[in-house]
Amino acid sequence: MESTDKLTDTNAILAYLYETFPQCFIAEGEAKPLKIGLFQDLAEKLAEESKISKTQLRVALRRYTSSWRYLKSIKKGAVRVDLEGNACGELEEQHIEHAQQTLKESQERAKERRKQREAKAAEQRGDRADKKASPRNNTKRPRKDRNFKQVQSKSNRPAKKAEPAVNLVQAELSQLAKEQRVNVKLGKSPVKGTISDINKDDVTVHLDSGLSVKVKAEHILL
Repeated sequence: MESTDKLTDTNAILAYLYETFPQCFIAEGEAKPLKIGLFQDLAEKLAEESKISKTQLRVALRRYTSSWRYLKSIKKGAVRVDLEGNACGELEEQHIEHAQQTLKESQERAKERRKQREAKAAEQRGDRADKKASPRNNTKRPRKDRNFKQVQSKSNRPAKKAEPAVNLVQAELSQLAKEQRVNVKLGKSPVKGTISDINKDDVTVHLDSGLSVKVKAEHILL
């Protein structure tokens, strides 16, 4: 790290301390308790350098000494070290108790935060599951059945009045005259029409459908 650029990021400052004072600041594994007043020694050591301000250095030290790894190093039998890693005396009982209490409280806070995150995540999963399982609020209209519609429309039509039954009889030529209303046998059903002309045995009938036919008297019904 020969650059003279000022370090402001805490992680970058810690990386610098790990590299510069490896016997004091441990990057990985079990940490070592620091000498009381180490901050002043460190500030003096780095006085000639302009990479780290005292404020940023204090923040980095606070993070290092409040980590679980460091707090766990504060225990009976452990020895404090200076910047070069030299022993500077054993830990006092009150310092050990304080570190253990701080570690316990920090772990409990972390456990509580983890529970809150898990509960929130479970709640979000539950909300998504409920939304997925709940029926969509888009009730489909019942599809109209064409056949039903046709049957219904037919049933709504007024019923045709049944025409009174008429007994038709075969006409004789002597009974026929022009402009007379008659029925002509055409196919299965008689067709109504009006006689327009009589020429001997031939009778011309103008049907109601608009056609004119010439038939014998025996095909006419009265």
